[in-house]
Amino acid sequence: MSTTFTIVNKCEYTVWPGILSNADAPPLSSTGFALQNGESKAITAPTSWGGRMWGRTHCSQDSTGKFSCVTGDCGSGKMECSGSGATPPATLAEFKLDGYGGQDFYDVSLVDGYNLPVLVAPQGGDGPNCSTTGCLVDLNDACPSELKVMSADGTEGVACKSACEAFRQPQYCCNGAYSTPDTCKPSSYSQAFKSACPHAYSYAYDDKTSTFTCASAPDYTVTFCPSPNTSQKSSQGQGNKNTDATSNSSPLIKGTMVYEGALDESSASSSKCNHVLGSHGIAGLLSITVAFWSFLTYSV
Repeated sequence: MSTTFTIVNKCEYTVWPGILSNADAPPLSSTGFALQNGESKAITAPTSWGGRMWGRTHCSQDSTGKFSCVTGDCGSGKMECSGSGATPPATLAEFKLDGYGGQDFYDVSLVDGYNLPVLVAPQGGDGPNCSTTGCLVDLNDACPSELKVMSADGTEGVACKSACEAFRQPQYCCNGAYSTPDTCKPSSYSQAFKSACPHAYSYAYDDKTSTFTCASAPDYTVTFCPSPNTSQKSSQGQGNKNTDATSNSSPLIKGTMVYEGALDESSASSSKCNHVLGSHGIAGLLSITVAFWSFLTYSV
């Protein structure tokens, strides 16, 4: 059976989704395209497919025809990513279909930083941990200055680096002497991400509330800027006015709206999957035990 991913753009600007298949999975029919505000696109994936999806912003084409993006760029020089992954920082939706025990594994990861709010919602499927996950808030304005990526004109924050990407230190990257769950602990930076987005991966070993599983082969909807309460800004250099429509009664994380009610805290049951840093800083592995780590290895 195949799985359909419906990718939806609810941002107030154009987003260019990118798709990278795992090393052991075939490429999908498209690896990059444009979605205007309100548009969606359905992509079919074969049985046992694994890979990641993300949104690119502030994209343009120069006089030579080279396509590039300020955030999430895949370096292909074209709208299609053609086997290249996202340049950090980028919010990632990661999947392994029909994995261990016949279950789908999926997560939304900020291990490689953040550029857009993303929500993953299974359509159908079953299991105690088969539920919606994601990061629904705008972290760009609240991003610490040492992690913030600014727009080309310097007027707004367009992405937020991970501490690993910003500082290249093993205690943030969970490598070297810090390569195990016992030695690599959450940092103040990853904890800030986790406070704002409790269901998203915030650092390499953030498994218990961040990995989700579904049985019975559901389809999935991946939505950029899923909540009307998420601050959404123009990516076209026009109308950069903040259109944040938040409620004064909602809690703030460093001035950022935390969208309440979109995710059921009880759905994030404990998982034994491991999300381990790869050579470019993001997790590339999800499995039940170390013996199954190789089934989700990314070629990055």
